[in-house]
Amino acid sequence: MAAELNLAPSTVSRALNDSYEISAETKKRVLSMAEKLNYHPNPFARSLRENKSKTIAVIIPERINTFFAQVIDGIEKITQEHGYHLLVYCTHEDVDKEKKIVSLLLNGRADAIVMSVSSQTSDICHLKKLHDRGLPILFFDRICSEIPTTKFITNDYQITLEATRHLIHQGCKAPAFLMLSEDISITKERHRGFLAALKEAGIEHNPMLSKVCCQNESTNIEILRDLLTGSIKPDGILASVEKLALASYQAAKKENIKIPQDLKIISFSNMGIAGLLNPSLTTISQPACSIGEECAKILIKKLTKPNQPDLPNEVVVLPSKITIRASTMAE
Repeated sequence: MAAELNLAPSTVSRALNDSYEISAETKKRVLSMAEKLNYHPNPFARSLRENKSKTIAVIIPERINTFFAQVIDGIEKITQEHGYHLLVYCTHEDVDKEKKIVSLLLNGRADAIVMSVSSQTSDICHLKKLHDRGLPILFFDRICSEIPTTKFITNDYQITLEATRHLIHQGCKAPAFLMLSEDISITKERHRGFLAALKEAGIEHNPMLSKVCCQNESTNIEILRDLLTGSIKPDGILASVEKLALASYQAAKKENIKIPQDLKIISFSNMGIAGLLNPSLTTISQPACSIGEECAKILIKKLTKPNQPDLPNEVVVLPSKITIRASTMAE
């Protein structure tokens, strides 16, 4: 193309990249010839020259949770506008898989990382290694407080406090708190809010009603059947993740326990079908798309603007919202 236009290859390249150094007339000639020759720039070759992959890695603990899908949508909405692509990895709540993924990313496969840690993550040496390598990394939802970078969370303590108050106001005297792990940051904050609301109401909490479940759906249903028919029966459930709310519905159905008459249920959930369940599920929904967009904006600025400082070591809080439906309403 350069030879046919009698231009230097560098001039053609700058024209195709809309450089301010090239006149409008020359750009017009180059673009016209490019269209005639059906020429399209190779973004991968350009990435190699710039020593950039134009890729952002997103590491999530599970795919079926609607929240993570919405975060990815939010990230992609921003990154696509700047020519960046996403590599999405799922740890399936397995810290060994998480370590393998991190090891892959140390070889320059991605220019930056957005991450929510697995429920098994306690040793963070692999995450420190990423940060020490200078790869921009930020966390959302399940954060790693020890890594000095930006973290996006929701108001987990306050919103769980309000959700538990709602259960109590609807008549619950012995609500239960369901979780997948006691160790991850969000669970600690949610459980703390739950216990604070009980204390505020003068309700003595039995530790048996803070139930740790697992990743297997059928096992969770059996755990919850045992809970619902045990010596200390809960009259309400606050599920810290949506899969445990669905397991609660199934366990209650198997034991002929009526929702909300005998058992009231509220759950952290962003799933669109919450209102279609029978009865419809009261939810605590997180601003997932907004979290994704804010993560992406920070990274794009870091990756595309020259001489940017390290990502600030700060926690950004975006508020969640309670939507009250039939599953918690008193008769």
